[in-house]
Amino acid sequence: MTADEERLHAVVHDGDGPLALLVHGALGSRSYWDDNLGALQAVCRPVVIELWGHGRSPSPADPERYRPHSYVAEFERLRVELGAERIWMIGQSLGAALALHYVLAHSAHVVGVVLTNSSSAFSEPAVWRERTETMVEERALEVETHGIEVLRDSWINPGRSTRISPAVRAKLAGEFSEHDATGLVNSFRFTNAGVPLGERLADVAVPVLLTNGTEEGRFQQLLPRAHRIPGLEIAELPASHAVNAQDPAGWNAAATRFIRQHADTLPTR
Repeated sequence: MTADEERLHAVVHDGDGPLALLVHGALGSRSYWDDNLGALQAVCRPVVIELWGHGRSPSPADPERYRPHSYVAEFERLRVELGAERIWMIGQSLGAALALHYVLAHSAHVVGVVLTNSSSAFSEPAVWRERTETMVEERALEVETHGIEVLRDSWINPGRSTRISPAVRAKLAGEFSEHDATGLVNSFRFTNAGVPLGERLADVAVPVLLTNGTEEGRFQQLLPRAHRIPGLEIAELPASHAVNAQDPAGWNAAATRFIRQHADTLPTR
């Protein structure tokens, strides 16, 4: 591919209602949402996106393509190409942070947002920057030295959670092998560094549902920062970090209720 041809891999599903972009987190891939798609298709048209270097998405050479503003441009390109006036953003972990970046840039084109636990979105920026320069950089160096398999059994990999259904875990295990070392390293270094929203959380002006996996203790400490989003609604679910995959029934019920609640605010196309 030339630079002009590099596009995020996206799978467009049928569904009833507005377009919804689904954005996974670090080391996730397209099958991460499999236990949610059936429920979502009753209220929206899911478009499952894979981040740069993940699954079937390419790994651009230019570091700028990995920064949040470039993801915002890719999401906007997809919205325009798919002919949607306003869309839903649904994000998991790092994908939740990127979804909020899109909202802040294009709020007129967003109906609402559904998020899962996201330390990257809600951490204090200086603290997150230090984390990127230390722990995250260590992971990047490991991948550069040993390849992607060094992270297969890491806690970072959502696909290793035994609380995810066996069928989804099997697909994620296969898709892990599709990840590209260059793309992951650039994601760690350039995407991760710039995602915390800081004071900009107060500028989010669309309905937001946070599906809070209450069993992830470290994330619970960030809830006061999440509440900087005006009118934030929280659904507490008995799950850890991979909320929608660990408690699909609870997450599906909360997400579809929220989308239906705000369905009368837009045309579907």
